[in-house]
Amino acid sequence: QRDRGRDRSIDIVRAGPVRCYRQIKNKPYPKSRYCRGVPDPKIRIFDVGQKKRSADDFPLCVHLVSWEKENVSSEALEAARIACNKYMAKHAGKDAFHLRVCAHPYHVLRINKMLSCAGADRLQTGMRGAFGKPTGTCARVRIGQVLLSVRCRDANAAHAQEALRRAKFKFPGRQRVIFSAKWGFTRFKRDEYLKLKSEGRIVPDGVNAKVRTKPRCIARNDKIITKLINACMVNSG
Repeated sequence: QRDRGRDRSIDIVRAGPVRCYRQIKNKPYPKSRYCRGVPDPKIRIFDVGQKKRSADDFPLCVHLVSWEKENVSSEALEAARIACNKYMAKHAGKDAFHLRVCAHPYHVLRINKMLSCAGADRLQTGMRGAFGKPTGTCARVRIGQVLLSVRCRDANAAHAQEALRRAKFKFPGRQRVIFSAKWGFTRFKRDEYLKLKSEGRIVPDGVNAKVRTKPRCIARNDKIITKLINACMVNSG
């Protein structure tokens, strides 16, 4: 009696839980001219916080590393970004960190839509033409791949560790929180960075840094001169 006035149009089952898409089975299937109609990923922002601060301001870097080979949905990446950002903004301060999402959801997930209504059995085709329609996106991650990175000051190390620990619960599988030996997001180790900076050879490059080196011609001439001096000393001796 209650359903008598309800619209009896055909209902389409939504995409199943993401655990159905967790394993990496097939080749990468990115959005292209052959794969159209892909919905936008849920995550649209990959850098949060003080992303314009130089490398000198945030020496500490903490990573959330994937410990499984799996697919990570864009919804999970967005949920982890929100959880980590909220904790860091509350406990460390909005101006005290830079959060970066390192995994990008380029792989397209498909679903073979089935009908769920009274009398739908004669409308369904089962496995005939089962190549599905795009339903979402995910990132294909490997063991040891960085999912999230936070750079901050040394005083906020405990807050960064706890923020990434909370972000772990938004992902399937296993992850680990690892403190990086590098200075911030740069490629230099901390002692190496301080040594180069004391020598005046560090050139700021946004969140990264470069090393000021001699021009190749000057360096080559220095090697030639050194060889000539050594040869003269050997001959004179």
